Formats: sequence, structure tokens, C-alpha cells
Amino acid sequence: MDGVVREGERIPRRPLPEFEEVEDGLIAGLSSGGLLKVALDDVNQYGPHAMIILLVIMATATGIALKLFSLF
Repeated sequence: MDGVVREGERIPRRPLPEFEEVEDGLIAGLSSGGLLKVALDDVNQYGPHAMIILLVIMATATGIALKLFSLF
């Protein structure tokens, strides 16, 4: 690993990943790369936002599935 170790740190820092800056906002950032690609591959600066949206979608789908299974 070719990271830089600063004074007082024990673990070397990784170089920052490559991503493109999106100036138009969250919706444009998510639509430019797609929700899954932005959330999982961090193609722009909205990766954490996309991951939270993906979490809400998956939690909702899981809740609906559990509710449907409890009816039978």
C-alpha cells in the first residue's frame, strides 16, 4: 500500500477514489449514474445519499414481505 502516514497516525491513508462532480443536485447525481451504481460504486459525491435511499427501499420491501407472510 502506498498510503501516507501522518504524524500521530498508525494506519496509512489510502488515496481518494476517482469520482465525477455533479453540480446540478441530488436528483441529477442519482439519475446520471443510476441509483445502484452511485450507491455501490461511488461514481459521484452522492454515494452516501444513494445508499440511504437504497436502505429505505430495501427496508420497505422487507417490511411488506413480512407483513404479507404474516397474513397466511
